[in-house]
Amino acid sequence: MNKHFLWQQWATMQPDQIALITPDTVYSWQALTAQVHALANRLSQQGVQTGTVVTAVGKNTPELVLLHLACLQLGAITALTMPQPIRPLREKLDVLYATGLNQKGQARFLWFSEQVRAGFSAPDWQALTTGATLLDLAIQPEADCALSLSDVNAIASIIFTSGSSGAPKAVAHTQAQHLASARGLLDVFSFQQTDCWLLSLPMYHVSGLSILYRWLSTGACLKIGNGKLEEDIQGVTHASLVATQLKRLLEPLEQPQRLKLSHVLLGGSDVPLPLCQQAAQLGIQIWLGYGMTEAASTVTAKQVETVASAGRVLPNRQVQLKHNRIYIGGQTLASGYYHQGKITPLVDAQGWFDTRDLGQWVGDELRIIGRADNQFISGGENIHCEEIEAVLNRHPAIHQTIVIPVPCDEYGARPIALIDAAEDPSTLNLPHWLANQLDRFKIPDAFYPMPKLPQAGIKVSRQAMKDWFASCHGGVRPVKIS
Repeated sequence: MNKHFLWQQWATMQPDQIALITPDTVYSWQALTAQVHALANRLSQQGVQTGTVVTAVGKNTPELVLLHLACLQLGAITALTMPQPIRPLREKLDVLYATGLNQKGQARFLWFSEQVRAGFSAPDWQALTTGATLLDLAIQPEADCALSLSDVNAIASIIFTSGSSGAPKAVAHTQAQHLASARGLLDVFSFQQTDCWLLSLPMYHVSGLSILYRWLSTGACLKIGNGKLEEDIQGVTHASLVATQLKRLLEPLEQPQRLKLSHVLLGGSDVPLPLCQQAAQLGIQIWLGYGMTEAASTVTAKQVETVASAGRVLPNRQVQLKHNRIYIGGQTLASGYYHQGKITPLVDAQGWFDTRDLGQWVGDELRIIGRADNQFISGGENIHCEEIEAVLNRHPAIHQTIVIPVPCDEYGARPIALIDAAEDPSTLNLPHWLANQLDRFKIPDAFYPMPKLPQAGIKVSRQAMKDWFASCHGGVRPVKIS
């Protein structure tokens, strides 16, 4: 048995303990190990081997989890990507595979969930899959395959992220980097073998994939639901959420009393303190994390209290600030950006990665100011969109806010706010509410209801909001609030 296959380790130590709960099946560690081995055998029969890049397109399903584990067992690389139209998906495939399909090591191995496959027209499907091997996950346990001597320092996963240009960048991590991320967080964030973590974020985001490695590191239970959070949350102790998800979970008066939930790791936005206090009254610890794809998820974390910060640097990570710009290092950093079999390092000569985020130290805790890209100058003053959003999101009627700059003849640019709230933003008297919390020049000139735009992934696209505003209000200048 290869010591690096953690599911095999747990199958030996606690074979009958529940490892995985799906909508249809409950797996013990022993049953899970048998399933992964059988699937690895099936993939091997279809040509998947050490170093093969397997592209998996779909939302969270039991098949996707098993596919990733089977690829790890074979030493193959899982490239996880969200369901998308054919054009952006082909752009990602061109990043992963060389044009010549017959070049050694460049054969395209693809897997699509049934829902994704059904969404393509016949011509698009043919254009996307011609020359590729479409993997069949139907298990045939009668044959056997030799297991790869898996190397934890070999590339194990690829997660796509977008740079400032919007071009897809394939971030490549090893098992060792994922496990360093998981174990560093679990040094301070309690997760025991008797606990159960909901796979509540998509695996094609590093925040979702990191849940798997925390589960494997601990030997606890993982739950894959049906996509309905209010139902999926039942029976689990741990979940990774964004603030709006937590708020909607706690809103119904009768719902919280049924929750077994004890720990929530939040990310993606500023966390309203009243929401955390409401959760605490129900016995739920709320932790805030700051992280990114290149760092295998969480870099800093803390249990939410009164001090507004992203917490302390976790074990196995390093953080330094240069002129308020955040640089990270340590064992969780990705090996680099993957392109057609080659990896470009993402660190500078000293081993630091430039996050392009801005921050400052509050004692030994890191406070995030915002993205360098989201800073703009208004009348000679620097304004950070995220700082304004953080304050607005504390308003009890506001679910989410996006602040964007708009051109202004007098000041160069001024902030306006797009708001998802329980009522029309114009009725909330927000300028008055902000007056004692922000410098006067930071108060937005106007407040608009946030449009319901198509959303890819778990984050609202700031660029999409800018494009929407330019198209709908391009000729309208906000009225400056005196």
